[in-house]
Amino acid sequence: MNDKISDFFRHRREDIQDYLGGGNLARLIVSVVGIYFVMALGLGWLWSDEPELVDINQYAENLAQEMASERVTGFTTTTSLIFLMETLLDKSGGYITNDIFPPGLMLDNITNWEYGVLVQVRDLARVFRKDISRSQSQSVEDKDLTIAEPQFHFDNGSWALPATETEYRRGLDAAYSYRARLVDSKQSDAQFYARADNLRSWLSEVENRLGSLSRRLSESVGRKQLDLGLAGDANAQQSTQSDGAQERKTSWFEIDDVFYEARGAAWALVHVLKAVEYDFRGVLTDKNALVSLQQIIIELESTQEPMWSPMILNGSGFGVLANHSLTMSSYISRASAAIIDLRSLLQQG
Repeated sequence: MNDKISDFFRHRREDIQDYLGGGNLARLIVSVVGIYFVMALGLGWLWSDEPELVDINQYAENLAQEMASERVTGFTTTTSLIFLMETLLDKSGGYITNDIFPPGLMLDNITNWEYGVLVQVRDLARVFRKDISRSQSQSVEDKDLTIAEPQFHFDNGSWALPATETEYRRGLDAAYSYRARLVDSKQSDAQFYARADNLRSWLSEVENRLGSLSRRLSESVGRKQLDLGLAGDANAQQSTQSDGAQERKTSWFEIDDVFYEARGAAWALVHVLKAVEYDFRGVLTDKNALVSLQQIIIELESTQEPMWSPMILNGSGFGVLANHSLTMSSYISRASAAIIDLRSLLQQG
């Protein structure tokens, strides 16, 4: 009996050796790797699809009904903040920026789109904590926003120990808690002050972000830039002396990154601005600034048109090939200029 068992295993071992020795192992490895990369390409194409714009006001209205709560002042803007972060974490493929394996590792367009959205989330969360939730500078910070804001500023590329998604969800939990307290008529410690000065504070952050993006996009063709850092102040000083004129040009290898970062930022801003239009309607109407806000939304919505080109082209300003960066820059620049006008209107008595 033992001899039969020994013969059985000996024959199986010989079969395995024959299989491996006949080059089948190499074919097996090649087949597995090939299947993996085909699947990775398919998933990469699926995960690179940017989320569509949604009607944030209808979304907030439906959510308020589900929560059986009143759509109080600030509910819609808070919901837009939460929606942006939920989308980052739960969209097709989930959060991709910190992936260390294909296909996520190879997807740079969607990761830059994620970063554009994330920056807007961070800016809005900071203004929530610093201004919107406080009645004056001596007021105590909201207990949930003191958690949410720093959590959203956690390293966006951490893969583990802790993972970025884990930290962002902690921030989301705090934002959920703030929103729940906001609509609770039995509590008054959670507030949202829809005042002109608070809106101007957030718009100042947006203006700076869009201005930077517009400059980086327009530098796709290279441009000479004068140093204007001390302009307008005869006694102004700076740390080190800079050249009077510099040639600036965004690298061809980086221009698609800037393009998709701007596209993500604009996508996020459309949702927040539409929420702001609802929550700050009284202020905007009083300042006769509602139409200015709506024009900003129109400009940013134009940045979300479908991309028909398989790659971001970087043609010269008046050359044969298109320059997608300059097109994006034109929309971003007009939105930025409109924000300057809007902030001016809000400052007027």
